[in-house]
Amino acid sequence: MKVILLKDVKGSGKAGETLNVADGYARNFLIAKGFAIEATAKNLNDLAGKKAAEQHKIDVEIEQNKALVAKISDKEVVVKAKAGQGGKLFGSVTAATVAEAVSSQYGVDIDKKKIALSGEIKAFGDFTAAVKLSHGVGCSIKIKVVEDN
Repeated sequence: MKVILLKDVKGSGKAGETLNVADGYARNFLIAKGFAIEATAKNLNDLAGKKAAEQHKIDVEIEQNKALVAKISDKEVVVKAKAGQGGKLFGSVTAATVAEAVSSQYGVDIDKKKIALSGEIKAFGDFTAAVKLSHGVGCSIKIKVVEDN
């Protein structure tokens, strides 16, 4: 019997796959437990539609990420930080601080989890950070840490 898996089944396959299995296994286990449905023409058509919709959603997300990258790629983000004793940075510059600076300077909202700093920024100067968006889209930005007056 041909079935479409609705959930991952250990030893059989992953969700969305179409399998040929024994009739008893399909009726008594897979379909009875809600792990699969019978692969009728309607169900196969529905599966194809769902896959096409998921792929379209991924394509739209990639295009949005590329548009964000075009706006901020190789730009310099100026981060103002307070100075402690001896002209050293008070605290450190975090990914959240960089995300806020990018949002205020370029109008692009980026999640702080998507910004990868090369290390802790605890001094004034120039640094670089990688912005890693989903589906392999990303870029690098320059961070200039200056003293806040």
